[in-house]
Amino acid sequence: MTTEEKDKEIVGSPSHTVEKPPETSLWSNSKCLLICALVSLANMQYGLDSACLAALQAKPGFLKVFGYPDPSAPDGFGISPTFQQLLSSFLTLGSLLSTIFAGPFSHLYGRRPALLLACFLTALGTAIQIGTSSVTALYVGRIILGIGNGFLVTFSSIYCAEVAPAHLRGVMVALFSEWVCVGSVLGAAVTNATKEWLGKGSWRVPLGVLFVVPVVLSAGGWWVVPESPRWEVSRGRYQEGRMALERVRAVGEDDKEGQERLEVEWVEMVKGIEEEKRLASTVGPLDMFRGSDLRRTLLCFGVIATQAGSGSWFYISYSTYFMVVSGLPVDLSFRYSIIKTCIGFIGVNVGMYLMRFVMGRRTLMTTGAMVQGMFMLGMAISATTTEAGTRRARDSLIACSALFNFAYNAFVGIASYPVATELVSTRLRSYTVGTAISLGYLLAWLTSFCSPYFINPENMNWGAKYGFIWAGSNFCCALFFFCCLPELKGRALEEIDELFERRVPAWKFKSAETSIASNAIKEVRRMGGDSGKAVAVDIVEEREKEM
Repeated sequence: MTTEEKDKEIVGSPSHTVEKPPETSLWSNSKCLLICALVSLANMQYGLDSACLAALQAKPGFLKVFGYPDPSAPDGFGISPTFQQLLSSFLTLGSLLSTIFAGPFSHLYGRRPALLLACFLTALGTAIQIGTSSVTALYVGRIILGIGNGFLVTFSSIYCAEVAPAHLRGVMVALFSEWVCVGSVLGAAVTNATKEWLGKGSWRVPLGVLFVVPVVLSAGGWWVVPESPRWEVSRGRYQEGRMALERVRAVGEDDKEGQERLEVEWVEMVKGIEEEKRLASTVGPLDMFRGSDLRRTLLCFGVIATQAGSGSWFYISYSTYFMVVSGLPVDLSFRYSIIKTCIGFIGVNVGMYLMRFVMGRRTLMTTGAMVQGMFMLGMAISATTTEAGTRRARDSLIACSALFNFAYNAFVGIASYPVATELVSTRLRSYTVGTAISLGYLLAWLTSFCSPYFINPENMNWGAKYGFIWAGSNFCCALFFFCCLPELKGRALEEIDELFERRVPAWKFKSAETSIASNAIKEVRRMGGDSGKAVAVDIVEEREKEM
């Protein structure tokens, strides 16, 4: 069969319908939702640290220890641009190091042990930062914390993508954004409550909140969270994989329809992973750039890179300091940091609704990038046409910043991790997503390193005019989404594998039909009863005979 014939076969038509399992509600998947919510708690660490870091750089108590007196500064203290750069850069360096080793570690030991290791590292890094007033020790603590954060972000997203039902995967993976916002609100509230402290407690108390995530997640992760069923199957541990799937689905014995869905999902999972093993027997970082996986890797890299391309890393790392140097009073800047975080939280919930009921992934991200670019452009134009420090300039800066924050959380921010984890194969997911997040952290470091030169009064002193650069970057991201990103909404991970293996163009993904789900339903119904286990055994035995 030629490539053209394959394309015609899989593109939907009135005469060719494919049966798929019926969709279920969030309530009927409540146990899976709770497990994903617990695992996604890992991302609260990211929100906490981002809020603390952005605010600490403008706190007199912190600047008194790590900065220098500056009568010309709005708050009486200055901070070295080099110190600012290294404070953010060492965290990013640690995250970069962790994601480089994420693939091999997860492939050998699983998602669950990786999360537990991350909890230990984040607790250690936090303890070092709290217990010192030395700049060098502070940098060491930032690196260790970054390593732990990198593991938390990588494996929480991968785990949720692998255990969530296909039609709810976007919502369950997007829970990471909920926890990031919760962490940001909590971090902003704590830093605001300690903004007038001049002692060491002004920065040690906010940093102490970083212990919450490793303590709760390590306790809950050990007793409540099972290993990823897809990882178990990929390692040939079929019995353990089946037990893990049954734990996350929690289907009652008297629920006949639910039992059939479970059997179909199990058969679909085993068939897809075994077919993947048949087509590519090796698992390693170089496999990301071979065959159909090359396209998937580049798309995954591109989606993660758009997080930095949107300007979010600049906004996260320097929002409070950016407000101060752009003319807002220190007290008002701190209060705004809490307000903008709450606005972001509203945006996350709006984005989850849009992703679940209104838009596909491709439309959501394209629209978001355009809207984000418009608000960045508005902020920059306002700074160009009004005098800094005036009420008009202040109101424009606050409005555009708040609207950008809302738009990012409602569109690109909430969809990027679900899409990145969906794009890649189960066999290479930990390698590809880990490497992609490494790229994201590298771009974040570049943003954090360069931003002070643009906004700091001692350097270029652009202030809000810096938005011109991010406006253009957002418009480029929108073009990438529109031209290259396929629509993945509602697809099982094994269906996505099939479509990429058939090399379906991005614009045909939405209408393309797959056979793996309908074949799984037919086999389960043909054999009846507890047939999924028997079908899975047959699939594995057939592959072993081929080998």
